Amino acid sequence: MSSYDVVIIGGGPGGYNAAIRAGQLGLKVACIEGRETLGGTCLNVGCMPSKALLHASELYEAAVSGELASLGIEMQPTLNLPQMMKQKDASVSALTKGIEFLFRKHKVEWIKGWGRLNGQGRVSVSHADGSSSELQAKDIVIATGSEPTPLAGVSLDNRRILDSTGALALAEVPKHLVVIGAGVIGLELGSVWRRLGSEVTVVEYLDRICPGLDTETAKTLQRTLSKQGMAFKLGTKVMGASATAQGVELSLEPAAGGAVEQLQADYVLVAIGRRPYTEGLGLENVGITPDKRGMLDNQQHRSAVPGIWVIGDVTSGPMLAHKAEDEAIACIERIAGHAAEVNYGAIPSVIYTKPEVATVGLTEEQLKADGRAYKVGKFPFTANSRAKINHEAEGFVKVLADERTDQILGVHIIGPSAGELIGEYCVALEFSASAEDIALICHPHPTRSEALRQAAMSVHGWAMQA
Repeated sequence: MSSYDVVIIGGGPGGYNAAIRAGQLGLKVACIEGRETLGGTCLNVGCMPSKALLHASELYEAAVSGELASLGIEMQPTLNLPQMMKQKDASVSALTKGIEFLFRKHKVEWIKGWGRLNGQGRVSVSHADGSSSELQAKDIVIATGSEPTPLAGVSLDNRRILDSTGALALAEVPKHLVVIGAGVIGLELGSVWRRLGSEVTVVEYLDRICPGLDTETAKTLQRTLSKQGMAFKLGTKVMGASATAQGVELSLEPAAGGAVEQLQADYVLVAIGRRPYTEGLGLENVGITPDKRGMLDNQQHRSAVPGIWVIGDVTSGPMLAHKAEDEAIACIERIAGHAAEVNYGAIPSVIYTKPEVATVGLTEEQLKADGRAYKVGKFPFTANSRAKINHEAEGFVKVLADERTDQILGVHIIGPSAGELIGEYCVALEFSASAEDIALICHPHPTRSEALRQAAMSVHGWAMQA
């Protein structure tokens, strides 16, 4: 039996970052991952490949829509979908190999196989060749991530009815793609295929898109995506789906009840969310019981069982790669005897549509529900010189600040490079900055970042550019 200070089950953003940090702190560490490549869902079939297709599809649309021609760049573009998929796969491969390099650099041992708890301090590993081994460790970190949530009445086959993995590897552009679920994954992948030529219909059970997102921002995003050609059927329940070799027939009815209607598509993407991947982990062997959603409880990343820790998508909080990374660092720091914590109030969220949406902190709806008095500052990208010059002036920056103290409570951005811009306000929240702090900081001109300052100025009614 091989012995380690720390054994980590799962090689995704939570697991591999935990392993690297453990190696940096001088701990003897092993990371168990059964995929052929490290990186988990995020690098292999999630964040990274989707961003590769989002970027490529945006460039393609800029060419075919006449946007480039308006800038004086004329061409007759054609879509080479196999090459687009090839460059996506090459990018993913480079990233996963990078993690292997970091493991070697920090003396992390990659145990290739599937881990299962076999009692306190013990993990058994099933290897691809049918053999098994057992590891021993003082501390075990569960970082097994999540998987797509299935939808009752809709059977995935990843030929016609797809999960997110299948939607990243289509061999043809769908004539009509139906996306079930108006969350981040559905909107991002739906926008990829719309730009490449698909008719896209998004079916959502709720009466709005992106539940949890600031309502004004969500409405603005829906209007924008609708103008781009994406159709929405909100407040609609999918009763079933029947696939054939040629396509899919869906049965829909209003969420509130009513007449059933049929909708035809040649492909369907089921994107109603993700659930923790905890099945088959041997949790019963150590006395850990997941909740009805499969979530594992934690107190500062500790499970109820001494020496067993949980991070990332398997436990509470947003299912985001950067949240898992933060938890990985804090968890390993605690294992090593250091003080560490995660500020969940300063974890950003990004939707990589065009325009992008990025948020951090509280929404107006949350502040109203809490009865907290607040001020709002808004600044439109139509008044930002760099955004106007780049023909990307849709959207706004909205800053919410405490009415009494001026402390920034939440920021919501829809517009160009929103995912990059939100970082400034993550720092602001972490240091409990006021809106005035940002308003008085010099920002470079001409940049999109000036909109961040102008929105902070607007909290006090003195935005100078709008």
